[in-house]
This record gives sequence, structure tokens and C-alpha cells, in this order.
Amino acid sequence: MTNSSSNQKTKNPIPSGGALAGHRYRVIVSTDIGGTDPDDFQSMVHLLLYADVFDIEGLISSSGISGPGRTQDILDVIDCYEKDYANLRTHSQEYPTPDALRALTKQGETEFVPYPGVQSPTEGSEWIVECARRDDPRPLYVLGWGGIEDIAQALHDAPDILPKLRVYWVGGPNKKWGPHQYQYVVTNHPDLWIIEVNSTYRGWFVGGNQSGEWENTEFVSQHIAGRGALGDFFYSKLGGTIKMGDTPSVGWLLRGTPGDPSQPSWGGSFVRAWERPILRLDRMPTEDDRIEDFGILEVVLSLGKDAPEHPEALLDVENQSLDGYAPGDGTMCFRFSPKAARVFQFAVCSNVPALSGKTGAITAYTPEPGVALKPSSLLPNWWTDNPARDVAQAHLGVHTVLGAKTVSQWREDYLRDFANRMARAASSRSI
Repeated sequence: MTNSSSNQKTKNPIPSGGALAGHRYRVIVSTDIGGTDPDDFQSMVHLLLYADVFDIEGLISSSGISGPGRTQDILDVIDCYEKDYANLRTHSQEYPTPDALRALTKQGETEFVPYPGVQSPTEGSEWIVECARRDDPRPLYVLGWGGIEDIAQALHDAPDILPKLRVYWVGGPNKKWGPHQYQYVVTNHPDLWIIEVNSTYRGWFVGGNQSGEWENTEFVSQHIAGRGALGDFFYSKLGGTIKMGDTPSVGWLLRGTPGDPSQPSWGGSFVRAWERPILRLDRMPTEDDRIEDFGILEVVLSLGKDAPEHPEALLDVENQSLDGYAPGDGTMCFRFSPKAARVFQFAVCSNVPALSGKTGAITAYTPEPGVALKPSSLLPNWWTDNPARDVAQAHLGVHTVLGAKTVSQWREDYLRDFANRMARAASSRSI
């Protein structure tokens, strides 16, 4: 890196600790790679460049905002890794073989999970259980890049593994597409050690030093494109610009103190979670009803007297059609999670006369900083975005990006390190 800005120091010292300081963590990644959101491909490239400093135990393709992932999408990235493997090994003998990575690539949930939040075991959920039960005193870090279905299913099937798990989940939009499994975990496993990241992750690509070589597109052009098969693969995604929205989960382990999420790290710093926001109604909501953005709205409506034997319903909101769930007690249940602070409009489409054509709305708002002063006693190990305004990255469209500056302040550091790692794929080290 020859640009003069590479010699500039960040305002604060680089966080101490983490994998780059010699701590070796057990890691499983659950990703909705593929589909309509290609940034997981970028994050997978980044992860594999650092595969020598982790004990990667699982790569699980699951559901999420981009729809159902497939293991083939992970294997495609491993194929690129294989082409660069000889060069990478000259820099570190700890890089796992491509075949070893293929062997631990598993298929997770391929369908959106219904209202109860869990359904049947998957290869991915069973792999989480198997890894968590291994005779290893270290915790198992599960990095959630998509839906939380396989984590919820693993906890349902094997609750004994809960003390072993440390989860960093990029929720936000993924919660919008998977509110049921999220609410299952909150309700049934409140002791889970988890960082619920709804907005902090945006600091990886928003804010910080965006000038010169550090700008999202210019960085890829200067330091990623042409650097081995992995670099070219990265460059082919998202028009050759950085998003990597799930990469803060890896950054959190690379530089920082994972055991204390309040401390600085490349993946952000967090606060103890307050009561997880939920609004339960037995009627359609109106604009006067309010809920925190990324909260959970539960609507339970009566089917009335003339309901068919097999009632069905969809709650349409923006680009979603949310399946209703009929538990057999004469009601239809819906869940929705708003991902922005604004008004959302609803309409019901149903074969139930009492429901068809119903409309409603909900007003979502950004929580005030004071909520962090009241951490939930029911969620002793639950962490989330810091609502303090001085660590928000102002606004991103309709979003107040809480906590983003706790990531973006390290932008030059983590991108410089990423560039150096990328160079490993392109050339061998003289021995």
C-alpha cells in the first residue's frame, strides 16, 4: 500500500486482543449466501483469507434476506480458495485444505420457518449440535450472516449446548424475513449469549475515511481486483464495490475482546440489551400504534363464525407477504419486524371472510439513548447496538444507524489488513 494515507494513524489505538493477537477461536458461520444479496460472497472471501487464524468448524448455508442459500454457493468460493491455496500456504501453514473446508460445509434450512419458530432438524442444525458437544473447553462462536433458523433449531433439539454458544448475529433485515425463529429464541432461550446486531454492521461500508484508496469502489479497484482467484471473485460482486455487511462478525473476533462486547473491536462495541421490543395486539394496528424499529409486532385476529375448515391468510406489507398461522383456537396469527423508523401499511388477503380486506398500519421509531440504562434482567447475556447518538453514523436513508461508528472508526485499520491478506492470494512468499 503506497498511498500516503496508509501511514495515517486512527484516532484511537487498534483494539487489543483477538485472533490476530494469537487467540484461536472455534467458528461456525451460518450464511444466506447466494440469492438476491451477494454481499455474503464478499464476506466469505474475507473469511477464507483469515482461515489460518481460526479453527473453522462449520460453514452452513441457511435462509435469510436473500432467500434460501445453497451449499454450492459456499463451495464456489472454496473453489477459488483452492486456486490460491498454494500461495496462501507459503504465508501460513495453518490454512486448512480446500477439502477440509468442503467437508464441513453443510446445508441448513431452505424454507422460511412458520410461526412456532422451529420445525425439523437440518444438516446444519445437527452440525451445530455436534460441534457444540465436542470435548473442547473453548466456546463455540456462531456467526450469523442470515436467518437464525438453524441456531434456533439446534437449541430446540439440544438445549444443553446453550452454555457453549457465543452468537454474533447480523439481524436487522434478516429479522424482518425471519421474526418467528427470533421470537422463539427470545422466549425459550433468554440465557443465550448473543450479540443482536441490527445496525452497527453498516459501519463496515458506511462512514469512516472514504477518501482516496479507502472509498468503497476505489479500495476494491486498487487492492482486491486481480489479486488471485479470490480477488477476482470478490471484484465480480456488487459492481466491484464494498458492502460486506456480515464481515463485522469476523472483525469482532480478529481485533477486540470477544468475551466483553462493550469493549472496542473491529466488529463494533455494544450495550446490554433492554427488554426486546414486542407489541401484541388482538386487532389490526393503526398509525397511532408505535413500536421500535427492528421490534416484533404480533397480531392475533379472530377468524369469526364463518371460517373455512382450512383457513389461510397473508399479511401484505411492502415487498413481503407474511403467512398467517392458524393454531386451531379460532385465531390467525401474524408477526412482522420493521427495519426502519417510519409508517408501514398492511392489508390482509384471506379465504376467511372476517379477515379478507382488513387494513392497518404501524409507526416504527428509533429508540432513545436512555433505553440502554435499563438492561433486561431476563436477558443476562444479550447484547445489541449502542443507541447513543454519538456512535451512530447519522442517517442512512430512513435508517438511524445506531452503533455504526464503533465499526467505521477502524476503517483504515481493517481495510489495510484486508489488503495485505488479499495480497497473499496473489503471490507466494519467498522462503
